[in-house]
Amino acid sequence: MVLWSIVLALIAVVLTLVYYYNRFYSVFKEHGIPYIRSIPFIEAIWKLFFPKGSFAHSMQKTYNVHRDAKYFVQYEFAEPVFFIRDPELIKSISVKNFDHFVNHQTFVIGDLDPLFSKNLFILNDEVWKNVRNLVSPTFTTSKMKAMFPLIQDSARRYGEILSKLPDDQKILELKDTFTRCSNDTIASCAFGITIDSMTDRENLFYMMGRRANNFGKITTFKFFIARYLPFVYRLLRLKIIDANVEKFFEKLVADNIKEREEKGLNRPDMIQLLLDTRAKSSSVEITNMDIASQAFIFVIGGLENVSTQMCFAAYEIGVNEKVQRKLQDEIDDVLANCNGEVTYEALNNMKYLDGIVNEALRMYPIAMFTDRLCTKPFELPPALPGSKPYVIEKGTGIQIPIYAIQRDPRYFKDPEKFIPDRFIGNAKKEIDNGAYIPFGMGPRMCIGNRFSLLMVKIFLFEFFAKCSLKPCEKTTIPMQLTKDVGIMAPQNGFWFKVEPRSKTSLVYVNSATSNTVH
Repeated sequence: MVLWSIVLALIAVVLTLVYYYNRFYSVFKEHGIPYIRSIPFIEAIWKLFFPKGSFAHSMQKTYNVHRDAKYFVQYEFAEPVFFIRDPELIKSISVKNFDHFVNHQTFVIGDLDPLFSKNLFILNDEVWKNVRNLVSPTFTTSKMKAMFPLIQDSARRYGEILSKLPDDQKILELKDTFTRCSNDTIASCAFGITIDSMTDRENLFYMMGRRANNFGKITTFKFFIARYLPFVYRLLRLKIIDANVEKFFEKLVADNIKEREEKGLNRPDMIQLLLDTRAKSSSVEITNMDIASQAFIFVIGGLENVSTQMCFAAYEIGVNEKVQRKLQDEIDDVLANCNGEVTYEALNNMKYLDGIVNEALRMYPIAMFTDRLCTKPFELPPALPGSKPYVIEKGTGIQIPIYAIQRDPRYFKDPEKFIPDRFIGNAKKEIDNGAYIPFGMGPRMCIGNRFSLLMVKIFLFEFFAKCSLKPCEKTTIPMQLTKDVGIMAPQNGFWFKVEPRSKTSLVYVNSATSNTVH
């Protein structure tokens, strides 16, 4: 009797799942909207912990299932998500009809994570708008130009160190070194402190920054709880950011502000810009915690992301001898014309360097996708010719698969090849089609993109002015991406042999050596 009860209960569960499984897709079928069948909730959890391949390639495979559709639907966990494939529709959602898609999908974190909860990616509606208006002046051309010497000091010092590596240390994994360079630059530009992470390899700022960026499966699961089970997140008092990390950065900023106020110090960095804004503002209260939160964005959005951008660009330069030679020729020309001291204007006029950085971001966008949450009903056009428009309701999620779009041969010829020239001159006009969106698009695009690009360009300039990269036995060719969920990273690291250049401008060598910060 007990056995039959169990069997009947199982049959009832299966029939219920089948009923809901079919009902989920009936409305999309009626409107002619392509969809990918999946088992709600269960399949998403399975893919999270047991991925078959890299997240990027899995996204690309899904993207290619319905190649003629402007969009398609797939259930993620218990909710339908609309995957937008058409660049014009992406532009419409991100720019023209932004008021329908103001927010990202919500994470209910609140006061449990005071530093992280004020991240611009997390904030919504008017709060997001107010904070963005507060932070935006930090990234103007004049502010970037003021920060240029701070970034250059760190990059030049690392270029000098790497050009003088002893023979038994010339084969190295670039990510560690480039992350240390990013760390020291962010410490200087955002927090106003000087760090040397190559000499003091376990300095507290570096160690805490790495802990803050440790977004492994446990943290990913916390995000899942915050998104889909917010009451559980609050009940268990979970935190995205480790409490010790939080206390460290709060105290660091508070002490820094106190010292500036007592000694009358002034630096062209993030903290100073926010302090100046606080002094001028009479309508918006800016607390020390607010300043700490915005400075902390550099740690979360910059430390790992910028160093990874550097690594992918350096990887493609290192495995493409002609690209490396052409870049170094351009660097030498700039140094000759600038008497050995590259300026902000000269760096931003380097067409080939710009092409390399853009092409690396096309092939390896750090944000492989972005999302939006529908904040008021919006009518999507027909997904396919002859199908019906569809009105998505408030609360519906959409995703924009950046990696897959930027690898689509309809928008980029030979998308699997690294071709910097596609971003130079007349060739660049051919891809001005809305399909190149490594930082997103519209008001919600990454606010720190200019700072990120400036850091990457300065470091690549200083490094390849002094050094060359050569593939070694540990270099993986072609690139193989990791299976870690949501992370753009190589499976086996960025291994190369670093060699000093034999024909570097003598003027530059003397200038760089005399100005190196020790």
